Amino acid sequence: MTLHLYIKRGLWLCMAMLAVVIPSYAASPQISVASAAFDSEGVLWVISPRDGHIWLRRSRDFGSSFTPAVRLTPEPEAIVADGENKPKLRVTEDGGVYVSYTRARDKPYTGDIRLIRSHDGGLDFEPPVTVNDNRDQISHRFDALQAAGDGRLWLAWLDKRDRAAAQQRGEHYAGAALYAAASSNGGASIQPNVKLADHTCECCRVAMALDTDDTPVVFWRHIFGRNTRDHAMLRLDGKSEPVRIGSEGWEIDACPHHGPALAIGPDGLYHFAWYTQAQGQATLHYLRSRDRGENFSAAMQFGDARAQPGHPDVISLGDRVVLVWKEFDGMRSAVMTRVSTDAGRSWGPSRPVAYSQGPSDHPVLLAYRERVFLSWASLEEGYRLFEIDFEGV
Repeated sequence: MTLHLYIKRGLWLCMAMLAVVIPSYAASPQISVASAAFDSEGVLWVISPRDGHIWLRRSRDFGSSFTPAVRLTPEPEAIVADGENKPKLRVTEDGGVYVSYTRARDKPYTGDIRLIRSHDGGLDFEPPVTVNDNRDQISHRFDALQAAGDGRLWLAWLDKRDRAAAQQRGEHYAGAALYAAASSNGGASIQPNVKLADHTCECCRVAMALDTDDTPVVFWRHIFGRNTRDHAMLRLDGKSEPVRIGSEGWEIDACPHHGPALAIGPDGLYHFAWYTQAQGQATLHYLRSRDRGENFSAAMQFGDARAQPGHPDVISLGDRVVLVWKEFDGMRSAVMTRVSTDAGRSWGPSRPVAYSQGPSDHPVLLAYRERVFLSWASLEEGYRLFEIDFEGV
């Protein structure tokens, strides 16, 4: 497929705003990765891998207290659990609860995509099933998951079946491929796998969001030319082609382990955030599109380039848009945030949200109604939830 080029046009001007963060602490196992989601009643669902299993806890008071952990996996598995590739969670209004994860195989850097589901609001969970229909002991990893409230769900991941086939023919194949699978009945059956793109970066997480018409949109780091590792997006509507996002031109013969972030607001605006070292140092970039990837705003650089910024996330409630990312000062990691109240046209200053001196997860943003939260876990403090307060902005 032809990849259309986005031409970078400069930086958005930013204005000063204030974002207040209110931490919510709860007793939790010492974990360094977790995934969370709110249901329609405001119950916070949190999953975390531990001792070869995935465990689920729930909170009705925004993380101040939790129910006892419930084990979702019937048998121990080699569950991949790091910030770039951790279990994913989706909770839908029709009572669906979906968990995807990567199960490591015996050979290094190999794995399968697994799915656990509940159709009764989490009272019972079906045993996990393998989503990738290629069962070779190769890499099927870095899964992304989205679900609508009518039984439809989608998974996308990085897959090396085409690379393995090329190697058997004595041919070179750069990177991996992007594959997807869907279900129309809440995961009771999975449709055949579909290849979306060749030559993706092989170890960067995939981002996926639902458009206002429930069309999934995928955003990933792609290999352009010989080894230029920028980004691309694709609407999974059966007719769109991949579109290039950004044109930094990062030439690197390695995988950065820094996947991008994507949010689609109720106003239909697409918001993109990503990491690059194209200029010789770590920088983060943000841009948006009003027309589903036909045209783009100028790119805005954010984060302190002196503090190793990385692993951004973005969320949109319409006019209110939030960015978070990690920085490191040589002693501890900080989660930083910037807030926009005009749909990403201008932004407030960078402000710290939370700190950790030990290993920690990548930051993730959640929303419940008109409230935005930072969901973060670290080995030192366990799971924590921080509300971002827009009062006074």
